[in-house]
Amino acid sequence: MKAPAITPGQTLGILGGGQLGKMIAIEARRMGYRVLVLDPDTACPAAEVAEIVQGAWSDPTAALELAIGCDVVTLETEHVPYAVLAEVERVRPLRPSAQVLKTIQDRFNQRHFLHRHDLPQTRWANIESLAALDAAVAELGVPAILKRRTGGYDGRAQARLYAPMDAAAAWQALGEAPCIFEAFVDFAAELSVVLARSTHGEIRFFATAENIHQNGILHTTVAPARFSPPIRAAAEDLATRAAVALEIVGVLTVEFFLTRDGRLLINELAPRVHNSGHVTLGACVTSQFEQQLRAVCGLPLGSQHQHAPAAMVNLLGELWAKGAPNFVAVLAEPRAHLHLYGKREARPGRKMGHITVLAEDADEALAVAQRLHAQLAAQARV
Repeated sequence: MKAPAITPGQTLGILGGGQLGKMIAIEARRMGYRVLVLDPDTACPAAEVAEIVQGAWSDPTAALELAIGCDVVTLETEHVPYAVLAEVERVRPLRPSAQVLKTIQDRFNQRHFLHRHDLPQTRWANIESLAALDAAVAELGVPAILKRRTGGYDGRAQARLYAPMDAAAAWQALGEAPCIFEAFVDFAAELSVVLARSTHGEIRFFATAENIHQNGILHTTVAPARFSPPIRAAAEDLATRAAVALEIVGVLTVEFFLTRDGRLLINELAPRVHNSGHVTLGACVTSQFEQQLRAVCGLPLGSQHQHAPAAMVNLLGELWAKGAPNFVAVLAEPRAHLHLYGKREARPGRKMGHITVLAEDADEALAVAQRLHAQLAAQARV
């Protein structure tokens, strides 16, 4: 028997109160839900729009306190420990499930999942010793990337190897913890598919996005991606296979490398709303944040129709080097939408907000977004 939908007036729980949790909470509040958020910081971004249960993500007591006060629980981060998620799931529906997170949050498990389901991926090796790392370097070559199996994001907990003699320093830099060694991919572009899967298996896609990273952090996203329809269709097919195999409920983001010879390789799975999906907020009938709410509450999924080509540029803490930026020029651009997350402290590499631009075509949207970012960067250098 299908579980009843969780409807406006009931309570949504969110594990994590950063910008992603905040944007889910905004959509939930707009639609009439009460929202509880678990976060160690009572002044986290989501505190502006939701009630906070203070506690670490690793604290099962705090997580249970949140869950008991909710009708359904979701999350903004895949880094909540599995044991905590299992406790939450024992008392309330958790979407996505604890099993999905167990598969995703350890890179070793994620790579085995992709292998079991014949999903194309980068060449990799599991590393639990310096000897294993030396063997991987000999077999897969360099340049390559060494990543801790758990906990990393935005280029953190990673080390690049450019020569075999880099292995020992990389192993030590990552604390001699279990890692995944990933072979270098000569890619033409990085793409992502953001989709949502409902409680009864319906899947809807947002437009495949084209991503540009700087220093391991997403800098700009363009949607739709400026590649042929067959490439976008192939990415959607692979993302569908991953979503069905995971049996995920909620938003899933599948990040791809598009190689220079036209192959798609899965780089990473993220079982949540995603930075590359921020273009959907303002560009689409239903944003990824509302779609997450609809999916986890057992509601019909919304239209993913995109009004116009769009580009997004992240605003990192470096732009606050001389104090809060002057956003007048951004707000004077009629095609631009400014989103600030309400974080109290700006640090280099920290995501403080983003700008989304809608335009007649993707190239124009990207050019405007880059121009606005360049103006803010110039302010920070004065």
